[in-house]
Amino acid sequence: MPSTDPAEDLGLLSPGQAGSPVEAATGDAAYVRAILDAEAALTRAQAALGLAPAAAARAVTAAAAETARYDVRDLALRARSGGNPVIPLVADLTAAVAERDRQAAAHVHRGATSQDILDTAAMLVAARALEPVLADLGRAADVLARLAVEHRDTPIAGRTLTQHAVPTTFGLKAAGWRSLLLDAHERLAAVRAALPAQLGGAAGTLAAFHAFAEAAGPDPGPDLGLRLLAGYAAETGLAEPTLPWHTLRTPVADLAGALAFTAGALGKLAADVLLMSRTEIGELGESCGGGSSAMPHKANPVRATLIAAAARQVPALASVLYAGLAAEDERPAGAWHAEWQPLRQALRLVGGAARDAAELAEGLRVHPRRMRDNLDATDGLIISERLAAVLAALIGRGEARQALSRASRRVVEQSKELDEALREEPDIARVLPQDRLRELTDPTQYAGSASALVDRALRRTVATQNST
Repeated sequence: MPSTDPAEDLGLLSPGQAGSPVEAATGDAAYVRAILDAEAALTRAQAALGLAPAAAARAVTAAAAETARYDVRDLALRARSGGNPVIPLVADLTAAVAERDRQAAAHVHRGATSQDILDTAAMLVAARALEPVLADLGRAADVLARLAVEHRDTPIAGRTLTQHAVPTTFGLKAAGWRSLLLDAHERLAAVRAALPAQLGGAAGTLAAFHAFAEAAGPDPGPDLGLRLLAGYAAETGLAEPTLPWHTLRTPVADLAGALAFTAGALGKLAADVLLMSRTEIGELGESCGGGSSAMPHKANPVRATLIAAAARQVPALASVLYAGLAAEDERPAGAWHAEWQPLRQALRLVGGAARDAAELAEGLRVHPRRMRDNLDATDGLIISERLAAVLAALIGRGEARQALSRASRRVVEQSKELDEALREEPDIARVLPQDRLRELTDPTQYAGSASALVDRALRRTVATQNST
């Protein structure tokens, strides 16, 4: 039955992320799952150090696994009283544990603060969400590598400041896209491996755990908190932080930076595809272009459009996350709370864009004939840089520039080919025979080291992009 809740967000205005694995991995239910996982891990870590009975760890873990019993909407409404969802969820988890073992209920959330659990949950959500992102970046990079090989020597007009510059190859362009995606993959993989658990207690000293331990027996020693932190990180599968990071927001900032970079890298691919698939350019096309509600003839580059939309949003979200570095005291009011939605949305946008990039690359249609037609659009003027260098050595720099300028005007004003216009320049005709002039004005013969650059770029190992 269709949803009738007017407050429910089902992705209607965010088609780029709709239905992606990352959307599911970052939903409210996924956050509840991660919070429950963090709570269960904390009890298990305490039990491993003798700070809680093993039976309590089992009871909390079992109750935390029953995610269906926790009403997400009810938790959201009740979260208003304390300002975060951990407080009502801890109450519900405690009740669920008590149904199994009344004594075990006392060990739910013991010694922790809400930020410990929600920060840890956010890192768990991020780690889980990045898995499909990394996989999709790898998929896209693999396809782009094949395109770079196939079109290693396919000539195309290079464009600077929107205008034809000098020739390049489509293989080099594809290799460049791949390089950016591998850069993004490396950054995200490194950040994912470093995502830390969070545990500090009320003000980052872990004092409550010492208090509970002292109440139960002999002095546990000054390193109790360190041992607990190590065990907690191991239970969650996250990295062990050097310090509690309630107001030391490096992990979030690093994640924000990697997400923003990835969005930009994907955005470069999308920007080029959007330009090159314009009707009047027609060098590329999406295999399953989207239709128009008003114009039946259109096949819009929808995947590239959605990627471009994501690339414009993530940097702004990252700026909010970077602002959290300026958090006050040992735990902040507002700075921490401001991170939750921007982080989730940045993950979702990048996840959707990575999926779209993989689909875009896999279905990209390349049109070499249109590339060559566009290369010839200026009747040889795109090769003027080469001619200037060759002629300067033969007739002098000043004379060469003047002769090229006159010939270029004739190309534009009289619709002549450049080699024909150059033959009308006596100084040039004197030093360059017709065959040599024709060779020098062939744009397909002026790609510099493009092919060698492609070869070098493709030596970057596949293992780099596939290691998750």
